Amino acid sequence: MSIELPIGVFDSGVGGLTVLHECLISLPAEDFLYLGDSGHFPYGTKTAEELRERSSAVAAELLGRGVKMLVIACNSATAAAGDEIRALGAEAGVPVVTVVGPEAEIAASISGNGRVGVLATPATVASGAYRSALDSLGRPLTVTEVSAPDLAPIIQEGPTFDEQVLDTVRGYCQPLRDAGVDTLILGCTHYPLVAPMLQRMLGRDVSLVTAGHAIAAAIQRELAGRNELARDRVEGDYRFLVTGDVDSFVDVGTRFLQLPLAGRAERVEV
Repeated sequence: MSIELPIGVFDSGVGGLTVLHECLISLPAEDFLYLGDSGHFPYGTKTAEELRERSSAVAAELLGRGVKMLVIACNSATAAAGDEIRALGAEAGVPVVTVVGPEAEIAASISGNGRVGVLATPATVASGAYRSALDSLGRPLTVTEVSAPDLAPIIQEGPTFDEQVLDTVRGYCQPLRDAGVDTLILGCTHYPLVAPMLQRMLGRDVSLVTAGHAIAAAIQRELAGRNELARDRVEGDYRFLVTGDVDSFVDVGTRFLQLPLAGRAERVEV
């Protein structure tokens, strides 16, 4: 496997850019190829069967283009199709890194009162992926899961937030407040974009756990173990494949990533 190949990252839309942002900071010498499946957004309200089929097809597209690692930066895809995608990666000799596990480990380690919340899409909550991951860590935890069907679409549409959005988020936060959680897993890569709003509603003492830092650390460990870390350069490249409207993705994505996307994105059919 050539160390010059890019790291492949995919998400249902722009949410995975929160993971890519952390990767670009933590692994600046690496090249990244990001596939935003915005043409089939949202993933969080699809059935498990639909998610397995779609996520596997997207993963196969990236693997077919040549990547040295595949990152599933989508919680719904990880929950529904993680095993299938790992099998595709193993067949191609490419390691696969997913969300869920790293976040669960962090949440379990930092919670003081053992009450952990999970805010996620309906598909992720229905899968039980976070509850299983937290249960497997051997620490007795009280887990409160809240399904947020509207939150990712609100964020995907852009940065405008009004009173109606605030009321929607307050409704999702109330059961978390009632449960007394001191740690909240943001179980969708879109959600860090509204972290300040969530923090205000839940209080400063509630720790928010996101995927970006944990995923970047996992990538670095895996590539170092395989002797595949990029070397001899300061900055790598980053490119985008989009299944939906490219201009819309670039417009919203530029604000999310805080780096230029113009001229780096192209539309693809998967």
